[in-house]
Amino acid sequence: MQRGEVWWVEGDERRLFVLLSGDDASGIRAMQVVAPAGVDMSGLGVEVRVGAMEGLPFEGVLRFAFRRPGFIPCTWLTTVSRDGLIERAAVLSSAKLSEIDDALRLAEQPQEQTPATAAKLSEMRDALRRGELG
Repeated sequence: MQRGEVWWVEGDERRLFVLLSGDDASGIRAMQVVAPAGVDMSGLGVEVRVGAMEGLPFEGVLRFAFRRPGFIPCTWLTTVSRDGLIERAAVLSSAKLSEIDDALRLAEQPQEQTPATAAKLSEMRDALRRGELG
C-alpha cells in the first residue's frame, strides 16, 4: 500500500479512499471519495475531482473544508487499517497528488470568517434542512 493508491475500504459500507500515507502502527492516513457538493464552495473549501480519468468507476471529489475560528469543519480525512482494505481500484498520477497536497496545505491555514462565507454557510444549512443537499 502506497501513497496515491485508491482502495475500496469496508466499514459501515464499501467506499473508495485515497491513501495519503503508508502503513504504520497507527494505520494509513486516507481520504474518502465523496459526491461533489453541487453548490459553490468558494470561501468554504475546495474539492479535488477524481474519477474516470484516474480509472475510478464513478466521478467524485476529495473535499477539503477551510479552517475558521469557531467552526469545526466536517472532513473526510481519516485513518484506515490495512485489514479494511479490500481491493485496489486505481493509482493517482503525481500531478493529481500535487493537487491534493496543495488542497491539504490550503485547508490547514486558518481562514477569516467574512459576511459572504457566513451567508454561504447559512444557505447550505438551510438547503440541508430542506433535503436539497446530500
